[in-house]
Amino acid sequence: MKESFGSLEEAVEWLYGTQLFGVKLGLEGTRRLAAACGVALGERLSENRGGVRGGQAQGRSAQGSTFIHVAGTNGKGSTCAMVDAMCRAAGLRTGLYTSPHLVSVQERFQFNGECISEAELLEGLNRMRFLVAGWEPHPTFFELVTVLALEWFQSKGAEVVVLETGMGGRLDATNIVTPAACALSAVGLDHQQYLGQTLREIALEKAGVFKPGVPVVSAPQAAEVLDVFESRAAALGCRLQVLKEPWKGPNLGLRGAVQRWNAALADAVLTAAEVPVDARARALGLGRVQWPGRFQEVVPGLVLDGAHNPAAAAVLVETWRETFGELRAPIVFGAMADKDAASVVRLLAPIVSEFVLVPLKSPRAMDPLSLSALLRLELPGVRCHLSGSVSEALALACALSFDGPRLVTGSLFLVGEVIACLRGQKPEVSVQ
Repeated sequence: MKESFGSLEEAVEWLYGTQLFGVKLGLEGTRRLAAACGVALGERLSENRGGVRGGQAQGRSAQGSTFIHVAGTNGKGSTCAMVDAMCRAAGLRTGLYTSPHLVSVQERFQFNGECISEAELLEGLNRMRFLVAGWEPHPTFFELVTVLALEWFQSKGAEVVVLETGMGGRLDATNIVTPAACALSAVGLDHQQYLGQTLREIALEKAGVFKPGVPVVSAPQAAEVLDVFESRAAALGCRLQVLKEPWKGPNLGLRGAVQRWNAALADAVLTAAEVPVDARARALGLGRVQWPGRFQEVVPGLVLDGAHNPAAAAVLVETWRETFGELRAPIVFGAMADKDAASVVRLLAPIVSEFVLVPLKSPRAMDPLSLSALLRLELPGVRCHLSGSVSEALALACALSFDGPRLVTGSLFLVGEVIACLRGQKPEVSVQ
């Protein structure tokens, strides 16, 4: 029998080591792990479905948690944070599971707005390590963190659990639950190597979160995406609601017109799940909601946005224009090699004055020299500066002769490194 981890650092190192098992699309391993941990998945059904405190119902586990499942391409995390904020404003005990993290894996597990403690995470990782020792195949990183989150929420007595899919939906580890309702944010092109090359193929994977009779709420979608959702909903007897207008409330904690659509999605899925949150608590929660790295002015004059695909970059440009008008900015930029960086930089052209390129601490990262060559091809008139680190890139961007805010974008991994740098912390290196 292996000895227990002596420190959280050692335990987290083991957890990240499981990324060597890669991305395994499928639910068999996650279900096996959940069963071994005694995790309730909301699979019990009743004729009269109810929400929190409303009896044993679909989407409600034996321990009383109501699951809300959020899939899509962009806006999933913000939507989850909004659902969580509204529930907490109503006094409900909430669990929030999201990915990726920015600085620490602890960010992925939140109960009542607080990240899992170091002691709880260490205890959970020790338990997982002993449990899966000798398992073939060994659980993947995402299987482990997903079940660890569900087990922790159950132990804390969470009344509402909000789950963000990691990738896709049909074969995503979070898809082992039976939710009270599902939400689908805008679907775009991303993770094509896993989900398919067309919007229709990707939509089929996202629609895999639909469950028989479980209501679904969707943001406005492209015609081919909506066609997939309508067909899937009809086949499973799901009530499908497609949003017609954004949230109209006076105050929202997150900037940008797109966040009002995310707020409308969060509000609608909460209603569909029959969670008892009144109008006052909803408005209070949406006014207070925060979500790091999404058009966040982390310090005066420095805006962080993890736009990592073309759809997210288009939204970033729209939000920048809403906030700063025609002002251009020096952009600190880094990207992953498996992303469509060429399309992202083309979309950023209307708001960039010059680029500062930065290497990222990830095996998936595109090196600055490759990015520089790409920029010379895509935006030949835009000046580029190379840097050797995040701290050097920030210093260089701030030293440029420019009267206005600076922007950091291209990857959530870059945003995480910048936040860690500003805090004087070392970010945990992750590939998922």
